[in-house]
Amino acid sequence: MTLPQTVDQTLDLLAAKNYVADRSLATALLLSLKLGRPLFLEGEPGTGKTEIAKVLAAALGRKLIRLQCYEGLDAAAAVYEWNYPRQMMEIRLAEAGGAGKTSLESEIFAERFLIRRPLLEALAPDPAGPPVLLIDELDRADEPFEAYLLEVLSDWQVTIPELGTIKAPAPPLCVVTSNRTREIHDALKRRCFYAWVDFPDASRELDIVRAKCPGVGEKLSRQVVGFVQKLRGEELFKLPGVAETLDWTNALVALDRIALDPATIDDTLGALLKYQDDIARIRGTTAMKLLKQVEENAA
Repeated sequence: MTLPQTVDQTLDLLAAKNYVADRSLATALLLSLKLGRPLFLEGEPGTGKTEIAKVLAAALGRKLIRLQCYEGLDAAAAVYEWNYPRQMMEIRLAEAGGAGKTSLESEIFAERFLIRRPLLEALAPDPAGPPVLLIDELDRADEPFEAYLLEVLSDWQVTIPELGTIKAPAPPLCVVTSNRTREIHDALKRRCFYAWVDFPDASRELDIVRAKCPGVGEKLSRQVVGFVQKLRGEELFKLPGVAETLDWTNALVALDRIALDPATIDDTLGALLKYQDDIARIRGTTAMKLLKQVEENAA
């Protein structure tokens, strides 16, 4: 499938895979695709940043390559490493056959001994078109790895001392996400188009619930969205994201609920809130108060 050419086409592309985006996010994605630059998405966990890359790959029919970042991530796990066991076998076989040292060095550092990790794999040509590269939760990685990414994201190339520079024939469609547990350096942000992915308003969140949970009734979906919107105004350690809204909706449907009631809310808060202190703060009186406000607004 060809890349979208307008903001409306981008919105339609995402909507075809049940992703309800606002216009500013669709605009940032379109510019990223048309100009071949990474899209840097920052925001609270559970707001749909990772899902953008998954939906983009599915909608365009491209391969999705995901690099999940974590503390201690290095080039051996993210870019490449040599297959040392196979190299040792090759050395022993060559020595047994009387091969010279010079020819042996050129043989053991051939590409067939190279193990391609996500970043190097994303630079390889693909008949279906450049893949979608997802660098997920970059804020979890260390700053030295972030610095290493500068060459990759600016020139779409990787330098391997034994082989030289490997450059992508066409840039991958790159999405970088961050939950902002630490600040990402400006040098990396300058290489990307930036978009802040915020919690959706009630109207867009209702559209998301309708798209992702087609089996839920209209009354329940409106109550769920209204309750979550109210809940985000409370003093909580971790505000529920869209992912939690969908989890809660699916849990209520699994329990055959057609409307919210205080007892059901108290029993299912674990699908919506992930910290015991938050659950204890909301359960009981506060949950009843928020549900009453939702019902009054609906009336």
